[in-house]
Amino acid sequence: MTPAPSESSAPSAEPRPVDSGERLALLDTLRGFALCGVFISNVMVWFSGRVFLPREQVLAAMSNASLADTITWQAFSVLVAGKFITIFSFLFGLGFAVQMGRAEARGATITPLYVRRLGVMLVMGLAHLFLIWYGDILSTYAALGFGLLLFRGRSDRTLLISALLLAVGWGIVGVVILKFPQLMADTPEAGAAIAKAAGEKSAAIRAQTLAAYMSGSWLDATKATANFFFRDYLPLLVAITFSTFGRFLLGLLAGRRRIFHDVPQHLRLFRRLLGWGLVAGVIGSGSGLVVQQLMLKKVFTPETLPTWVPFVTAPLRHLGELGFAAVYVAGLTLLFQRATWQRVLGLLAPVGRMALTNYLSQSIISVLFFYGYGLGFITKLGPAMCVVYCLAVFAVQVVWSHLWLSRFRFGPAEWVWRSLTYGKAQPMRRADASGQRTTVPA
Repeated sequence: MTPAPSESSAPSAEPRPVDSGERLALLDTLRGFALCGVFISNVMVWFSGRVFLPREQVLAAMSNASLADTITWQAFSVLVAGKFITIFSFLFGLGFAVQMGRAEARGATITPLYVRRLGVMLVMGLAHLFLIWYGDILSTYAALGFGLLLFRGRSDRTLLISALLLAVGWGIVGVVILKFPQLMADTPEAGAAIAKAAGEKSAAIRAQTLAAYMSGSWLDATKATANFFFRDYLPLLVAITFSTFGRFLLGLLAGRRRIFHDVPQHLRLFRRLLGWGLVAGVIGSGSGLVVQQLMLKKVFTPETLPTWVPFVTAPLRHLGELGFAAVYVAGLTLLFQRATWQRVLGLLAPVGRMALTNYLSQSIISVLFFYGYGLGFITKLGPAMCVVYCLAVFAVQVVWSHLWLSRFRFGPAEWVWRSLTYGKAQPMRRADASGQRTTVPA
């Protein structure tokens, strides 16, 4: 049900970007769908300022929230948080498998081109991280992407076992990383004191960061971002990094098995993923919802929560994220086999083709909307209005992506990425009536 490669796009020995005729429309649609969910997650937790507020203030706000905000937050916690970034990570690994297959078809090695590609991505990600928004995933994906080269020759069994151990089991290691000083304390009382001191330090850093974002200039916000990233955010990033790589490996396995290239031959697999993913999603995400409710009702506080609880809930949370991600991917894939649904869902494909441009533009739009040097809406929107904001921005991006790709082969950021990767300006405009392409000057 995806476009077949055109004759003009037959494999050649010369490395080049993927032509539109070679793309799998289903994967672009999944990428566009994932981008919407990632945007909602970023706004709900990070851009809105929620993560920087004192825990007591957040709990009080949740207890006194309107019905719309309560329903929105609960739905977000169960159905959105962590699920769409899982799809995005999966598609990144799958994309590596597709690139590797194209390189093999040319009789070439993927390593030189892929290393350049990741290098450019790393530079773009670091610029995004420190100049625009600290929640960048490009730099993390680029750094982890080099690890995929080590797994390209591994067996399917090795890939699957490694992927599951990292994607689910790494949650336990992450808890150890975050709580290591507390776990090494001589007594429970000493551990509690260490945890309290760490919590107070984190709260102070976040309060300073929030103040800069609320009322500071762009330079103030940039300085606060660097301080927050290295002193508070980096340990969390390290704690979740290798679970992300596990999701890369699942995508690599799926791409190697070409299950998205020939969906009709794998319908049974997608139906099984739909069912078992739902079971895993409900079990995994449900456990987190239970703990959240216990905290809201003050049955537990972060200080009185039993030590063993995070070691159980962390892998369950990752299981829930994988489960619902599987439901979304399998469900959309099955719907995509029907002509009517393919036309409807295909509206997201241009957004997916321009995922890098749209991702970066979401950050720029959001800092200008939420931060003090822009419109200053940080901490002022509840969950329901955050979702409204996200859907409004994303709807504009859908329209803009269709209009842009009607004239150009790539999004602006994609063009820069490809041109730097290949060492020369790539043809930007689509062919005109005479078949000529306009190349954008370097």
